[in-house]
Formats: sequence, C-alpha cells, structure tokens
Amino acid sequence: MRFEFGGCVVEWRGPAPYYFVPVPEEECEEVRAVAGMASYGWGVVPVEVTLGGVDGVDGEGGVVFETSLFPKDGGYLLPLKSAVRKAQGVEVGDEVRVVMRVRVG
Repeated sequence: MRFEFGGCVVEWRGPAPYYFVPVPEEECEEVRAVAGMASYGWGVVPVEVTLGGVDGVDGEGGVVFETSLFPKDGGYLLPLKSAVRKAQGVEVGDEVRVVMRVRVG
C-alpha cells in the first residue's frame, strides 16, 4: 500500500525531542484497514518512507528509511529519524512531502 502526502513537521518533547509528520485523515483510514495485517503490536504500523527529493521519489535527492507509524488520538504520526531529518535540512514547522509504503507481513 503506497501513499504520498505532505505535512508540517511537529515536535514532541520528552526526555529527548522527537519529530513527526501527522498522517492526513484520509490516509489514516486506509492504514487502519490494513493495520491488523501489518502491526507487530501496540498499534504501531511498519512503513518504508521516502522523504524529500522530487515529489518524494528516491534517486532524486530523497532519503529512504524504515520506521513505524505511532497511533495517536485515532490517527497516526510518522516519526522522522534525526539522521534523515538533518540530512534533508528539515526543521520543526517545515512542510515536507513523503512517499510511504506500509510493510505488510
């Protein structure tokens, strides 16, 4: 399952800061439909993500990484790894485009 969307980078402060892109509601509905097949527990959903580049396409300046969506208030947050975020020059408040694939199985 492949999704392409944009969003504003937000920060959650805990013992260490974490950075996320909220997944839009329309995409959340589709993720929920396959979450049972993909989730390995606690409601997290494994994904492969391309951040940046031309329309989020790898090979055009984008960075590909694996992570897991976090469930939050009925939706999902896409965590941005620090190394990826820094390599792309992404900061809190920036609008980003991502291509995301749910990893099933």
